[in-house]
Amino acid sequence: MKKILIIGWVWPEPKSSAAGYNMQGLLSTLQEQSWEITFASAAQVTDHTLDLASLGINTQTIQVNCSQFDEFILELQPDIVIFDRFMMEEQYAWRVEKHLPNTLRILNSEDLHSLRDARQQHFKHHKQIDPDLNDPAFFDTDLAKREIAAIYRSDLTFIISENEIQFLTDKFNIQSDYLLHMPFMLEPLNSGLPSFNERIDFVTIGNFRHPPNWDAVLWLKQEIWPLIRKKLPKAQLHIYGAYTPPKATQLNNPKEGFLVKGWAEDAYEVIKSAKVCLAPLRFGAGIKGKIADSMICGTPNVTTSIGAEGMSHQLPWSGYISNEAATFAEHAVQLYSSEADWLKKQGNGFDIVQQLFAPEPIKQRLITTINQLSQNLIAHRQANFIGGMLNHHLHKSTKYMSQWIEAKNK
Repeated sequence: MKKILIIGWVWPEPKSSAAGYNMQGLLSTLQEQSWEITFASAAQVTDHTLDLASLGINTQTIQVNCSQFDEFILELQPDIVIFDRFMMEEQYAWRVEKHLPNTLRILNSEDLHSLRDARQQHFKHHKQIDPDLNDPAFFDTDLAKREIAAIYRSDLTFIISENEIQFLTDKFNIQSDYLLHMPFMLEPLNSGLPSFNERIDFVTIGNFRHPPNWDAVLWLKQEIWPLIRKKLPKAQLHIYGAYTPPKATQLNNPKEGFLVKGWAEDAYEVIKSAKVCLAPLRFGAGIKGKIADSMICGTPNVTTSIGAEGMSHQLPWSGYISNEAATFAEHAVQLYSSEADWLKKQGNGFDIVQQLFAPEPIKQRLITTINQLSQNLIAHRQANFIGGMLNHHLHKSTKYMSQWIEAKNK
């Protein structure tokens, strides 16, 4: 029986974020192998944290820049350590490498943080959506260098989008053997879904701590929703999201049908009650939980090229894609008003889920890859000279900085 240690940037919150939902799927897959799982994090537990103990998963609170972590892993002796986001690899991987050199080290990227940040900076300065990101300045950012280095240092990296795998192989020459496509594992709610005539209004949903979601709400408020409302004066937009800040609740305006409702206890319930999901994302990375949820719930969507990225593989889209406010609004009105169009797009969403995100093939790919790597780890590492070089140099500097901080704190 393998022992798995997952080091989380945060404790998983599957009802608050797509990352939390994705982590829940990973945990479930590993548990199906009867492997022993320990989840550790230095973050604070919140009211929305998944009850890991009730699932039979061990938990451990750890600290940053603290040698007690060394004692913890020496006692635990994990066969595999999964770092949830590259910041955790930076903080803890050198300790794992030092004390447990034969342990398989996996990076769970969630999405490419540096790509999302670069797109955000591009939009901030140019006010244009740029999914291709051909700006060479991206490659000079500290965030890109840190994240790509973490990928090189790891034995394997989970990448949520095939677009991002292509990006990494094309732009950074990372061999595909060191990357594993690990998208959401989805199953459509085919039964018991409300019909077109049983649904009302529009919905958008997303954790407000995620900058692309807050920007999307602002774009809806300032440009898109007034255009929709002009054509559909009785329609309402229901806006849900965890950690709703005062600046968001202040946008609530019942007269305009712009309703900021905050936390949704059951995201599926609010999405499947709506006719159309709106996801006007102007920057971001990975694949989008709100889009996945809309397809599961049979709710057609209108989104941008950023929102749809990596989610259809040229299958017919589950709604419409537009990067301009006027056409975005037109598509939203079209979906809301035409039952025939709505049913067609709903079917497209079910097809996407079944063909691209069915759980079993993803699970089999994950377990097969882990088992093969565990058996051939030495040769796998020898073929990754750049990763070995980065481990030699960068972890030394990280190690001494961490030890200096720990000594200073004492």
